[in-house]
Amino acid sequence: MVVIDMAEGTYEQVINELYRLGIEYGMVDHPAAETTEQADKYIEGHEGVRTKTMFLKGKKKHFYLVIMDDQKSMNFKKFQELTGAKRVSMARPSDLQEQLGSHAGVVSPFGLMNNEEHNVKVYFDQEMLAEDPILTFHPNVNTHTIFIKTPDLMKFIKEQGYDPEIIDL
Repeated sequence: MVVIDMAEGTYEQVINELYRLGIEYGMVDHPAAETTEQADKYIEGHEGVRTKTMFLKGKKKHFYLVIMDDQKSMNFKKFQELTGAKRVSMARPSDLQEQLGSHAGVVSPFGLMNNEEHNVKVYFDQEMLAEDPILTFHPNVNTHTIFIKTPDLMKFIKEQGYDPEIIDL
């Protein structure tokens, strides 16, 4: 199994930023998880919505971070209708690396810390936010899972300079 840790310190940067913002969180350390299914097994029994975060690309290099329950399927057509985005698909690995400093398997809202251009629009699925006040994410490395309250995650995202939108996917 491959442990994916982007640049030296990105995990520590996430933890330091949460501390700086006074955000409390829980964490589970586990073997490298390359899929949401693997990660879910490692955090079984802990409270929180299991999420998936998708990095999408649209026409004219528009980028989108979509966060939803990991059991729900992404409806690209509905996403385009709700947001006005055109020709949306999964972003290429090179786009993910360039925009968020990340790789597939560790995409999370914490990657927004690495988006210097602030050219990513952030969307949350409404249904997921109604499920539980605690969400789960990798902190830019796939050997940990962070449990964070929804209002605290929104605070983190806004402090990074983004205004997340809630849509009904």
